[in-house]
Order: sequence, then structure tokens, then C-alpha cells
Amino acid sequence: MPTPRHPQWAALAWLLLATFLTAAIGAFASIDAKTFYASLNQPAWSPPPTVFGPVWTVLYLMMCMAAWLVVRQVGMVAARPALWLYGAQLVCNALWTWLFFHWHWGAVAFAEVLLLFLLVALTLRAFWRVRAISGWLMLPYLAWVGFASALTFAMWRLNPGVL
Repeated sequence: MPTPRHPQWAALAWLLLATFLTAAIGAFASIDAKTFYASLNQPAWSPPPTVFGPVWTVLYLMMCMAAWLVVRQVGMVAARPALWLYGAQLVCNALWTWLFFHWHWGAVAFAEVLLLFLLVALTLRAFWRVRAISGWLMLPYLAWVGFASALTFAMWRLNPGVL
């Protein structure tokens, strides 16, 4: 049963705050990312740096909407297990940027992005069970993290001594 209208908007505000705080933490860690990224040996299929900002903005909005639809469907209390997964993947999301761009720990970043992929998949499944559209909204994020996993591995392997 959906929750009253006011708590739904409060939940949306909290989800937006958590999601975009994650983005801000990642952005802070990647202040020099454009220069660092350009200095790395890259696979031919590596996207230009200008792609990442718009893609992440859309993905963060979709993730947040997916979480909010879950809360709207069942309320905060019933959504708590799915929201814990959502929070865990947000933490991993922000951490990856620090590992790769700030600390240049390629191997650790690769292991961590695999954990992120797993957490996103579990979040997607939990959301899907509550409301299918929430699962659909998480699919592009899962695909992007899968791509990011392959790219992280390739960059790590192509840049020994740097990553």
C-alpha cells in the first residue's frame, strides 16, 4: 500500500540528496580526471571524456527515480531492504572514482567495480520484485557498470606502473 503523499516527497528529497551527494563525492575525486584519463593508454573503444558527465547525469536520475518508485509502491519500511542495497551500491559508486582517478589503484578499482556490478544487479532484482519499471530503469546503469568494468580492466592492464 502506498504511503501518504508527504512522506513520498520527503523520500524523493532524501533519495535525490543521497544520489547526487554520491555524484558530488565522485566529482570531487575526479577533479583532474580529464587530464589523467587523456594521459593513459586506452583501448580503441574507450569513449571520449565528454561522454561521461552526460551519461552519469542521466543514470543518476534514472537510479533515483527507480528507488523512489519502489518507495511509492510499498512505503519506506517495506522498501528498506532494497534501499539498503541502493545505498551500498551508491557507496561503491563513489569509491570507484577515488580508487581509479585519485589514488590510481587500477587493480583495486577493477575488483571494486566488479563488486559494484554485483550490488547494482542485486538492487535491480530487488527493485524489479517490487515494481518492474524500477528494474527497467536500473538496466542502463547495470549495462554502463558492465562497460565500466571492462574499461577499468583494459586501462589497468594497458597502464602498468601508472594504475
